[in-house]
Amino acid sequence: MDACTFEELLDTLGEPMFRVLAAPADLTAPVSEILLYDAGAPFPRSAPGALLLAVGARADDIGPLARDAAAAGMAGLVVRDRDGQPDTVAAAKAHGLALLAIDEEAAWHHVHLLLASASSSRPGAAGDTAAFGDLFALANAVAGAVGGATVVEDARQRILAYSTVPGQTVDEARRQGILGRQVPSSPENTEQYRVLFAAPGPVRLAALDGDELPRLAVAIRAGGETLGSVWAVDDGRLSPDAEEALIRGASTAALLLLRARASEELSRHLTSDLLRRLLDGTVDAAGAAHRLGLAPGSPVRVAAFALDGAASTPDGEQTALRLLDLVRLQCQARYGWHACVLVDGAVYALVPVVGERGGERHKRLVEDIVRRAGQALRVPVRAGLGDVAADLAAVRGSRDDADIVLRVLGPDEDVASVAEVRARVTLLRLRELIGSQRDLTAGAWRKVQEYDAEQGTDYARTLLCWLDAGCEMARAAKLLAVHPNTCRYRLRQIQQHLAIDLDDPDERLVLWLQLRTLGGLRGPHR
Repeated sequence: MDACTFEELLDTLGEPMFRVLAAPADLTAPVSEILLYDAGAPFPRSAPGALLLAVGARADDIGPLARDAAAAGMAGLVVRDRDGQPDTVAAAKAHGLALLAIDEEAAWHHVHLLLASASSSRPGAAGDTAAFGDLFALANAVAGAVGGATVVEDARQRILAYSTVPGQTVDEARRQGILGRQVPSSPENTEQYRVLFAAPGPVRLAALDGDELPRLAVAIRAGGETLGSVWAVDDGRLSPDAEEALIRGASTAALLLLRARASEELSRHLTSDLLRRLLDGTVDAAGAAHRLGLAPGSPVRVAAFALDGAASTPDGEQTALRLLDLVRLQCQARYGWHACVLVDGAVYALVPVVGERGGERHKRLVEDIVRRAGQALRVPVRAGLGDVAADLAAVRGSRDDADIVLRVLGPDEDVASVAEVRARVTLLRLRELIGSQRDLTAGAWRKVQEYDAEQGTDYARTLLCWLDAGCEMARAAKLLAVHPNTCRYRLRQIQQHLAIDLDDPDERLVLWLQLRTLGGLRGPHR
């Protein structure tokens, strides 16, 4: 069975969602499953490679919990991130366990889903979707027809549903599998699944040890693809037509699993389409809030991510889709939901504003995504954060902010909020406005640049540096790396040959603005 390693898990999720407090020497150790700690339920006797989420555990509970987890062969614990935690770290190290800490704000069920997904061990709890609810009903129906306790699994041996028919025999292996919603990993199990998936029909499989019962199993297939399997405990009292009943159950399970897959894809498509229209400002905000699960009037902001130079490459589209998946995962990890979409090569994420310091958290999240995406995709990624929108009706403005931040980022910048680059944004908007009006493009700036082109002078840059320096000659000369007398001489020549009145403050203001916007000049200190 494929299992994610600790190294892969941390590369996928990592900070800011998780902080490593202790780690085994070998980070390539597999994480076989994700379990939730329940103080009121029996502790698993054997769960090799499992990662245990210490839900509700206090600091003084961690020592005994670490001892029990190590005895069960577990690989690590996940705890709430509290200051210090020296006793917790010591307990984990003493038992050779990895120790991960989650943010105080993170919800345990979100952490569970994300870890399970990232480690290919997502649980199939009842009620997750309508299809899983139907699978439980199917498991009971198959159990009644076959005459033995039944489970339905996906292709990665995750238990999606199980029967609850009274009086049917179960063994400890089934109990442990249901408790963790995952078939325990072992070489013997791996070999049985190999035999099962290679067989064209039902397979009778021997018990793996003296405490277990034999099984009757069949693969779930659709169009040549293996979707999972159906298993029945064989206590010697299976019905004569058990194999035929199991085949019929697998056929129905295939339809339900395909429906679940289609439903998930449809839900993702509808959410993407809704967000695309929100960003365009062409959808009703109240209805969109309801469909996204946001309370009316919830403040949000838009983050935009773009690949730097990858869009024009042959695999640019595929790289952008990978970026979309990465942004989705990190938003899900941080907020428990995601609304992300790929539009014209840029990935947009709608992020909620939570608490007074939501803006700082957004910046850290975006910086972390950019760093991780650059490492994973091997392509530089840049990001812009728009202003906070008071509600979904104002999302279009936040999207426009994020877009223009991407346009004004400097060559050495990869992340900024619109507030941090407001001056550059204003100049860009002014350039667009001035450039569209014939009378605003006329002026002395043209004469200066034409004179430079004809005479080989450097008057335009001299003027810009002088104006940038607040008309102080010494500062301007320093910016130009010339003697103050040289700067003074050039300004006299400009006034003499080009008839520009540098004593007029309005003339200076317009000249500076046109040189910066229309002339595209920037001082050497920028």
